[in-house]
Amino acid sequence: MRTKYIDLISQTYEFPQEEFKVEDNELIFNTVPLMDIIKQYGTPLKITYLPKISQNIQKARRWFNVAIAKSDYQGDYHYCYCTKSSHFEFMLSEVLKNDVHLETSSAFDLNLVETLHDMGQFEKDNYIICNGCKKMQYIDNISMMLDKGFTNIIPVLDSKHEFNLLDANLNSKCKLGIRIAAEEEPRFEFYTSRLGIRYNDIIPFYESKIKKNPKFELKMLHFFINTGIQDTAYYWNELTKCVNLYCDLKKLCPELDSLNIGGGFPIKNSLGFEYDYEYMAEEIVSQIKQICDREGVREPDIFTEFGSYTVGESSAVLFSILQQKRQNDRELWNMIDSSFMTTLPDTWAINQQFIILAINHWDREYERVFLGGLTCDSHDYYNSEAHLNAVFLPKIHQTADSNFEGTSKPTEINYDEDPQYIGLFHTGAYQEAVGGYGGIQHCMLPAPKHIIIYRDEDGELCTKLFAKEQSYKSMLKILGY
Repeated sequence: MRTKYIDLISQTYEFPQEEFKVEDNELIFNTVPLMDIIKQYGTPLKITYLPKISQNIQKARRWFNVAIAKSDYQGDYHYCYCTKSSHFEFMLSEVLKNDVHLETSSAFDLNLVETLHDMGQFEKDNYIICNGCKKMQYIDNISMMLDKGFTNIIPVLDSKHEFNLLDANLNSKCKLGIRIAAEEEPRFEFYTSRLGIRYNDIIPFYESKIKKNPKFELKMLHFFINTGIQDTAYYWNELTKCVNLYCDLKKLCPELDSLNIGGGFPIKNSLGFEYDYEYMAEEIVSQIKQICDREGVREPDIFTEFGSYTVGESSAVLFSILQQKRQNDRELWNMIDSSFMTTLPDTWAINQQFIILAINHWDREYERVFLGGLTCDSHDYYNSEAHLNAVFLPKIHQTADSNFEGTSKPTEINYDEDPQYIGLFHTGAYQEAVGGYGGIQHCMLPAPKHIIIYRDEDGELCTKLFAKEQSYKSMLKILGY
């Protein structure tokens, strides 16, 4: 029988894959030999492979531009990065190498954009799409950016009230967007998104408030679906309604020229992941063009705001198994050297699933296990990988000795001599922000080291320590000690 871990993965999935392969029974992630990284830095460890970010941006840009060419579409495509997915400097620096635009969510986001400009990484004529509910500080920062010459900043109205705030506090002429309050998926807990303005209110609001106000120029209609860009009747229906509204509004508002379809390209959360990105881009462009042609309206420029898709697949978290515990005849626990709740909070908060793979010992037999974190919280565990409804890892080898009388001693495991390492992959979006990077962690467990992996001018792999493991002094200082 083929009972080794490598057999399980190869028989269950098409393996190796673009970013995963095995050499000498050890896992390679995006050409990075992970055991070499672990030997140098230890675990727990967060890693980010920067070239993956640029690869994903260029793929999406190619898919949409090819779709535009195939359809003879008259508008342009603009790639925006959703900064809330990850605000780290090394992430933004890699993103902005690709001449993309930015989407912001809060006042401090605009301070970040200003800093990027001062660093020479972001031009004043690049687009800044300002989403989110806008407190006064956010409005003030929009005004500040306009006064400093950021000519393509576009605040997207999340409510009618925001227009009054903008009108009262902006001194410069401003481009404007309106967000549509999309209908939620039928199984959702409520019918209509809390974000944006109702479909039926948008045209009357434009005519009564925006049309005759010389300070504003309506340039963009924005919509976003919480379930993401999926090949479902629900998604296509919402897109059709949005484009129809765009056409109706365009006939009244000649300066309107952009349709923002938000984010929503998924990332791989399983080795069995299937999604036809190229088809989805072509179908989106085709449907927008068909509706515009039918209505006699010029096709709009298309904006996307990809966040998770941009940075999610660049990162991983690596753990070692501290010990194995059998709690009953069916449940075998592998205890990791960190916490899921603090290191990957989405696993606890929204039951997010990531790809789990062994780093070493692919030639061993496999077994089903539960993964437990270090905190004393009953929710600090991980027990199900997407499409398998279980977690399988290489067996931890056990050694049995005999006592001086020749009778068998209880089986013991030497975890230090030959540890089992595991990785959770595609963790680059939201985890640090949701977990409170550099703050107080549950049970005061320290945040792990973070390593940046990149390629130099000669194409050689290089590593850089971005952050040391969190110290007790930093936590005590936050707590007031």
